[in-house]
Amino acid sequence: MKAHDGMYIGGQWRPAAGQDTIAVVNPADEQVIGHVPAGTAEDVDAAVRAARDAFPGWAATPPAERAARIAALRDALVARKDEIALTVTAELGSPLGFSQMVHAGVPILVAGSYAELAATYSFEEKTGNSTVFMEPVGVVGAITPWNYPLHQIVAKVAPALAAGCTVVLKPAEDTPLTAQLFAEAVGEAGIPAGVFNLVTGLGLVAGQALAEHEGVDLVSFTGSTAVGKQIGATAGAAVKRVALELGGKSANVVLPSADLAKAVKVGVANVMSNSGQTCSAWTRMLVHRDQYDEAVALAAGAVAKYVAGDPHDENSRLGPVVNAKQHARVRGYIAKGVEEGARLVAGGPDAPHEKGYYVSPTVFADVTPGMTIAQEEIFGPVLSLIAYEDEADALRIANGTVYGLAGAVWAADDAEAVAFARRMDTGQVDINGGRFNPLAPFGGYKQSGVGRELGAHGLSEYLQTKSLQF
Repeated sequence: MKAHDGMYIGGQWRPAAGQDTIAVVNPADEQVIGHVPAGTAEDVDAAVRAARDAFPGWAATPPAERAARIAALRDALVARKDEIALTVTAELGSPLGFSQMVHAGVPILVAGSYAELAATYSFEEKTGNSTVFMEPVGVVGAITPWNYPLHQIVAKVAPALAAGCTVVLKPAEDTPLTAQLFAEAVGEAGIPAGVFNLVTGLGLVAGQALAEHEGVDLVSFTGSTAVGKQIGATAGAAVKRVALELGGKSANVVLPSADLAKAVKVGVANVMSNSGQTCSAWTRMLVHRDQYDEAVALAAGAVAKYVAGDPHDENSRLGPVVNAKQHARVRGYIAKGVEEGARLVAGGPDAPHEKGYYVSPTVFADVTPGMTIAQEEIFGPVLSLIAYEDEADALRIANGTVYGLAGAVWAADDAEAVAFARRMDTGQVDINGGRFNPLAPFGGYKQSGVGRELGAHGLSEYLQTKSLQF
């Protein structure tokens, strides 16, 4: 798609307040593919004012009509699914097949789920002598990351619109073209002017201005825990609601009774997908001491199938990471793992190609729970295998980080896996390779965030309650 040189505010593309722009770089070849405006506080203020003006009318719109507009938005995304996939591949470097299936496909599912939910959700209930109304919070400031550029937008915007809120979106500066494409789809769907607004820009400028704006009633942020803490502090000072989906260091626990080969194969695939740039990736694989050597050999064999290369080449199963900073960060963590005594089974810190932000798919063995690579979020195609002695030890290791976003448990039967999963301090656990469910709540414990996305739980984040006593 061709980049817009303005902001989508009040239902139209408007010139930005300033002249500065952001270069959009293709991480596969390091070439600039477009420029978008670098928004300022003035742009954010205009967008918030448009959202505030549109709020009363949208909040008063019957839920069935809101549902119809969200369904139209889903249909617009379906019509553009090929363009979405190509745009994400160009900005993020994701292999085209993955972009088609996940980056384009999952947001369509999520949008459809909220079209149905908006039409069926009970926005009022009776309890005793009271009637309780669920009403929209107001204007939502949505700040989204680059790793799943369209999914993260839809996961915030769709429930906010279903609730009756209006939205100002500040997308990640690395993937703004996908956000502009989404804004085009909003216009095609007939969503009223001002209900959705887009301001592109840097996080420290436009993002901060949005989080601090007095006209924003709720800030929904997905990104690093460090930035989430800052946004939480800013919102707290203003007694403003927040929804924070932050970092993760998820454990993939393979119990002795599990199908080890399957658990390792799926675990490696989970970490390597999207070049490891998934906050819920199972980057720590915990295997019983008696099965550890076999698991290491299986992981080495599985990761060998992940070839890092041109995202448009169907033989490439691993694209680049998103930018030069991330490239240096991930390779730095790999070097740190070696320095601290972990054993390289596959990959390493050397880049596999001279051009492009590629990282070698990497597997570490002999990782101990206290190592940096076992504690900090790397956000790249790096897997750490950790041995445990018994279930109590496995649970201690699994829960032994500041994060609690996601995880996985494998066992001979679901009941055994569930018994372990119930003791994990994490918001979502896949049981024996459980599949993605767009209706299930997603979010974390501890420093992985506050609030939930997806399904009815995601919708409730954008609602506030009013009770009438009779």
